[in-house]
Amino acid sequence: MLATGVVGAAEDPWIRWSWVSGHVDVISAALVQHIELTLIAVVVGLLIAVPLGLLAWRSRVFRGPIFSLTGILYTIPSLALFSALVPFTGFTFLTSEIGLVSYTLLILIRNIVVGLTSVPEEVREAARGMGYRPLAELVRIDLPLAIPAIVGGMRIATVTTIGLVTVTALIGEGGLGSLIYDGLLRDFKTPLVVGTVLSVALAFAADLSLAGVQRVITPWSRGRATA
Repeated sequence: MLATGVVGAAEDPWIRWSWVSGHVDVISAALVQHIELTLIAVVVGLLIAVPLGLLAWRSRVFRGPIFSLTGILYTIPSLALFSALVPFTGFTFLTSEIGLVSYTLLILIRNIVVGLTSVPEEVREAARGMGYRPLAELVRIDLPLAIPAIVGGMRIATVTTIGLVTVTALIGEGGLGSLIYDGLLRDFKTPLVVGTVLSVALAFAADLSLAGVQRVITPWSRGRATA
């Protein structure tokens, strides 16, 4: 029972600081769960997207079906997807992650393909002229040069997932979404505002962090941007 005290009152303020100070443990637990759900979804999504992205980049035969399937998953409304999974996996953490991972795939795979495709052909030819074998060329040339696009996809997928995690409150998960849902059910503004503000702040912090990581691991692109 998250919300306590007077709710639905006409004078109910947007923030009751007494409620916030009395529910720090609840808010912290919700934030940690939100981060955990997001992190697992993006990492698992990336582990699935990398081989599929490489396959789609190498073979036009597989590119269409991969993009079509992940595109269909991406366009399914989140409530419909989670509802469809519940009969098979129940109101569980697994249900949440299956849905969340599904929404990351199209973004990640497309950005992997775009990043690899954008590598200049003359760079590849120079690598082959230096004796690079296909695997070495991929690891030492293609993937490093594709990192800006790949990290860009991770940033979009992460921010999108942070927003979608709130929806999983309807199946008993949700992280900060549980605060938002509780506030809506009780017509109590404080948990709703706290959950919303922290979700936005988390998305902003995650995006800035990934942008910082990109700058650190791709110093050549930073130098080109400032030139």
